[in-house]
Amino acid sequence: MSAAEWKKRCEAEWGLQDAPMPDSLDWKSVYEAKPLGRNLLRNPAPHGLSKDTPPPEPELSEVPTRGPPRFQPDGDFSGWTTSTEVLPYDSSSIPAGAVVCELPQYSWFSMEQTVDLKAEGLWEELLDDFQPEIVIQDWYEESQLHESIYQLHVKLLGADKITVISEHTVHPTEDLSTYSHTWKEVSYVFSGYGPGVRYVHFLHRLKNNFTVEFFPTLFTGSSVIVKPTKTSS
Repeated sequence: MSAAEWKKRCEAEWGLQDAPMPDSLDWKSVYEAKPLGRNLLRNPAPHGLSKDTPPPEPELSEVPTRGPPRFQPDGDFSGWTTSTEVLPYDSSSIPAGAVVCELPQYSWFSMEQTVDLKAEGLWEELLDDFQPEIVIQDWYEESQLHESIYQLHVKLLGADKITVISEHTVHPTEDLSTYSHTWKEVSYVFSGYGPGVRYVHFLHRLKNNFTVEFFPTLFTGSSVIVKPTKTSS
């Protein structure tokens, strides 16, 4: 097809009739990159789990194995930058005079990655003038290890990867009174964010527990999707 035909194909399939579509772009490459409507995060389910299947129930060993403390879950975290923050022991809830054999020790396991929107096939005129919706979604296990087990912080960054143009933070509190152990959805839509966005920085943290055995909080289905939808300014 000709360059003009590739451009018309992009316009028709993504519904971009009102979006700026400069002739200088290689529309065949843009079409093949499919930057709109697909998940731009790499490796969105490192634990190999799906939100359509209930998270696995934690398994207790018949004879707990004693060894060095463990603070990082198993998984293939390629595509993510990971880090671990071991938290100090919390003895505030222990009654005076009580004998304690084991205290739980918690850790935050952080995973982050940065999406280069232009490298994924989006173009400056679309991001600056049309400002398509940028949809964030994540699913975490209601592990009930603690009242605070999940945090999310997403930032829309400028070309220097430093300037924050818009951001969204989630830090829910869990209800420990009822055991449900399901996947919990977290989502947000960036709209009307203004010109200059070139990167999306996605960071979430999940809490783990180590007493005699290790119990993680799992996640799946993380996504950053740019929708071919005009935002309100």
